Amino acid sequence: MILRLAFGSLLARALTVTMTVLAIALSVALFLGVEKVRTGAKASFADTISGTDLIVGARSGSVQLLLYSVFRIGNATNNVTWQSYLDISARPEVDWIVPISLGDSHRQFRVMGTTLGFFEHYKYRRDRGLEVAEGKLMADLFDTVIGADVAQALGYQIGDPIVVAHGIASFTEHKDQPFRVAGILEKTGTPVDRTVIVSLQAIEAIHVDWQSGAKIPGKTTPADKIRQMDLTPKAVTAALVGVTSPLKTFALQRKINTYPEEPLLAILPGVALQELWGIVGLAETALLAVSVMVVITALIGLMATLFASLNERRREMAIYRAMGASPRVILGLLVLEALMTTLLGALIGLAMLYLGLWIAQPLVDSAFGLYLPIEPPGLRELGVLAGVIAAGAIVSMLPALRAYRLSLADGMMVKT
Repeated sequence: MILRLAFGSLLARALTVTMTVLAIALSVALFLGVEKVRTGAKASFADTISGTDLIVGARSGSVQLLLYSVFRIGNATNNVTWQSYLDISARPEVDWIVPISLGDSHRQFRVMGTTLGFFEHYKYRRDRGLEVAEGKLMADLFDTVIGADVAQALGYQIGDPIVVAHGIASFTEHKDQPFRVAGILEKTGTPVDRTVIVSLQAIEAIHVDWQSGAKIPGKTTPADKIRQMDLTPKAVTAALVGVTSPLKTFALQRKINTYPEEPLLAILPGVALQELWGIVGLAETALLAVSVMVVITALIGLMATLFASLNERRREMAIYRAMGASPRVILGLLVLEALMTTLLGALIGLAMLYLGLWIAQPLVDSAFGLYLPIEPPGLRELGVLAGVIAAGAIVSMLPALRAYRLSLADGMMVKT
């Protein structure tokens, strides 16, 4: 009986109820959407580099090593000698190792020297590898493969020349040895998108005529002669390492950290990423706080709507009382109306969320490299929905208690 009364009352106030339901639906969709973006951003951040067991560099801090080796932010305190690199690569625990050489730049983008093994072993999002969208990988000494953001920002196409600058913030360029764009990578949403990738030998080649960080005046070695030189590097910035068995990871880490020939540091990428997220993840809390405030605003709007309609419904309540309804029935009626309104708004908000995800997922992935999975509601989402519905019932108690206290005489009296 009370359910039918509540349903009829909501239909009688269809316009007001519709606006309230829409406000709750939008707030729920925004809250859950922000939650999806927050968890998706955290997962994408954690999956920036996958399948790499250790990152090796000069001894510094784990976050600093992660920043310059993976995110191309900052500089190394020192390099790793080539002999140390060879010693590590020869250890039986090492399955594969990929060297990285940093230091030069092109426009605002970092230049990274490495081997073709980088394209084979670098993984993100657990098991996704690098794919070439256009062209091919480096085949010539002066070939380069660029990330998607580099190509888009600078308008590069296959075959375009690239002149690398010496250092990060330097106006001195290696004009004598220009590179050629051989390939453009698909967008990954990782720092690879903002990287110009060349071979280790190419890094050595463009510095043949340089000494102590400056070009030797009047000396220019022809490219053909450079190709015939021994371009084995003397040092690298860092190395990505994969071990033969996860059980050997910590043992190899200890061996590297206690390497007697020079001070080295080996870090676990996952641990360092979590440490870094703890520093930069304040935006996550801010997003959550904003979405909570939106939901609270919608619930306050629901309470205000109930209060506003209560004065208009005093005669309706009086008629219910005259027909034998107890004050508890009146209270239950208002609470039930609020529950039905909040439940409908929450369900519509959930539907809006999944519709938005279905539309936005490929666009967000291609534009920002942020993957938002479309999965059935988990315990967290269901908990949020239950919390919103419960909060709707709670905020309706104040106007319901006021209606509870209205007397029959007060409801039937016409005030002037």
